[in-house]
Amino acid sequence: MKRASVLKAVFLGAVLAILFSLLAEPSLGADAECSSDSGIPSGVIAPIDVGHLRESLADAGFTVGGLYLGEAFANIGGIRKGATYDGVLWAYLLGDLHKAGLWKGLCFYTDAYQIHGRSITADDIGSLAAVSDYEALPSTRLSELWLEQHMFNDRLAVRFGQLTADTEFLLSLGASNFLGSTWNWATLPSSDLAGGGPAYPLATPGVRVAVKPNDNWGLMLGVYNGDPAGAHCTGSPQACDDNGLDFRLDSPPLLMAEGRYKYNQDGRLPGTLKIGGWNQFGILHDQAFALRSPTIASTFSSVIIENDWAIYGILDQLVWRVPNSKDPKGIGLFGRVIGAPAEHNLVNFYADGGITFSGMTPHRAEDVLGIGFAYTSLLNAHGLNIGLPNARTYEALLEICYSAQLKTGWSLQPDFQYIWQPGGDPGTSGKGKVPNAAVWGVRTTINF
Repeated sequence: MKRASVLKAVFLGAVLAILFSLLAEPSLGADAECSSDSGIPSGVIAPIDVGHLRESLADAGFTVGGLYLGEAFANIGGIRKGATYDGVLWAYLLGDLHKAGLWKGLCFYTDAYQIHGRSITADDIGSLAAVSDYEALPSTRLSELWLEQHMFNDRLAVRFGQLTADTEFLLSLGASNFLGSTWNWATLPSSDLAGGGPAYPLATPGVRVAVKPNDNWGLMLGVYNGDPAGAHCTGSPQACDDNGLDFRLDSPPLLMAEGRYKYNQDGRLPGTLKIGGWNQFGILHDQAFALRSPTIASTFSSVIIENDWAIYGILDQLVWRVPNSKDPKGIGLFGRVIGAPAEHNLVNFYADGGITFSGMTPHRAEDVLGIGFAYTSLLNAHGLNIGLPNARTYEALLEICYSAQLKTGWSLQPDFQYIWQPGGDPGTSGKGKVPNAAVWGVRTTINF
């Protein structure tokens, strides 16, 4: 069977599954509120409602909103000294289609970005790990667009449409407090998967099935178009799909799976353990490495990825709890480990971990201080396979971030990052060492 036929067969099966769920008895649906994993704000500072439009939509089962995020960074070290500003305007529409008069448990979601400003990582630092998880080429683009059916009292949910995997897979609660991109979609998948994988700002057609037998156990399976930009792309993946409207189905599928176990949720010190992995089927050609960092291999044009895979583990654990805190707050530890085969990948090992302090400042229960360290291993021998100088060894990152809630829906996050060996080059590759980089920055986010 041809590669494209494999993926189309998977999608056809998903369509049939969704049609079956839509025709099921209403009693199989769930009363759970439709929700998204894409970061919908929990509060707003500017409840703009021109002509009572939002109120009217809410009465019909639709919620609209968004945020504006602006951030400024300055660095010494790296490729050159510099300072930048970038921003993102994000808007979403979430629909409870049962409330709108259709099937029980059926949800609709879409969102879009307007991205502007300059990337400090690409222009001034040259690291694998981007300083900000919102850095991207300036564009106005559609992100996700999907339907989701909840069934069997919310124990099963099937999502189908244009999806991103980084909103659901490989996530750590503790790591989410930082600004750097690697704490979300780590440097291993962003470097090893074709086009960086189905992650911000690139969505791709896919299907995700989530099973939740009880509140403690959960399992997710996702199948995505394996290359968001497609094999024809010879430039930046973001430039090849510059508006998010390609809806590509011509690449071998990417299969992701993740199991979750939450323990001690009713006790004093809750924790969560996740184990997962992925398999990239077929053969793909990827140019992402040469385009992401000026220090990475301008000496080659294509990396061949064939039946690639990776496994990972994640742990979030509260080790001290603020007395009488309703939502568990206190001192938390987190860690993630990811491994991939050396034969196909620039990055074969990744690990991060850190500590967070939340709700510990009097009268500032929502403030969080986070300290984290991330390590990316680049194989020496791998360079011999793809034309990279074999001196590349590792890249490491220390980040310290404080999140202060100025008002409900308005936060301010001062941030410091120190990056060792940006791009993983210790200076023995013949191109000269890129100095370690120190970065200071601040982000403000306003939900509306």
